[in-house]
Amino acid sequence: MKFSAREDINAPIDVVFAQVTDFDGFERQMIRRGAEVRRTTAESGAAAVGTSWDISFTFRGRARRVQATVARLEKPNLLDIAIVANGLNGQSRVELLPLSQRKTRMSMSIELSATSLSARLLLQSLKLAKANLTNRFKKRVADFAETIESRDKPTLS
Repeated sequence: MKFSAREDINAPIDVVFAQVTDFDGFERQMIRRGAEVRRTTAESGAAAVGTSWDISFTFRGRARRVQATVARLEKPNLLDIAIVANGLNGQSRVELLPLSQRKTRMSMSIELSATSLSARLLLQSLKLAKANLTNRFKKRVADFAETIESRDKPTLS
């Protein structure tokens, strides 16, 4: 099962890439939402292949555990993160394409596959709600793009 979205951002590609690889910021967001996040490799803030996290959280009344690892990093165009969680394997990909000096196209996708029967059942139930989940995913990507644009705008004093 795959979810994808694309947004054009009014910011240079280097600014967008810096925001996409702001791992410390993403860790803080997850912690604020109640997850336990532990970086298992690499130093804080370093964007490098092999950086990985153990993430624990409660979802729909059950404890969940996710392991995420930076699988591929090509500055400033590509970030791949491999995800493993309770019978699910996934890949999150962010591709950046410069449209001009001040505009960047960001394509984000998440692809999930099941390795167990319970995970297959979960994916099947997600497929039934795919339209709603796709809209929510696209909204999140659009909000993230808007946040990047607002952070890049010069402040007027």
